[in-house]
Amino acid sequence: MKKWIGKWVMFVAVGHTAVGIMFFGSVYQQLLAKGLYNSISSEQAGLAVWFALFGFVLFVVGMLLSALEANHSSIPKSVGVALCLLTVLGIVLMPISGFWLMFPAIVVILLKKTPGIAPLAIPPAS
Repeated sequence: MKKWIGKWVMFVAVGHTAVGIMFFGSVYQQLLAKGLYNSISSEQAGLAVWFALFGFVLFVVGMLLSALEANHSSIPKSVGVALCLLTVLGIVLMPISGFWLMFPAIVVILLKKTPGIAPLAIPPAS
């Protein structure tokens, strides 16, 4: 099977960041012009920063998922559940958003068969 889950999540993160730049470009310019240290002085600036930070963290999650896929490791179902909970909460709070884009990856993570764990071999008593 192709290794696309991590790449998909990174794609969503890049799209999220691009949307952030479109919506908050002027806010980012103001923050850079004032200097970043202690520069959040409005709700709009705070929203813009959190938007960018979430995109970065989502990209890191995508990188980790890609690394697991590259090493032929299973993505833990708990990661799929956590991403699903975050996505569903995001959709409940903001139905018209990009949260929906996470479902292809989540569905595959949750439905993919994971190899069973081999039983622990106990050496015979001597």
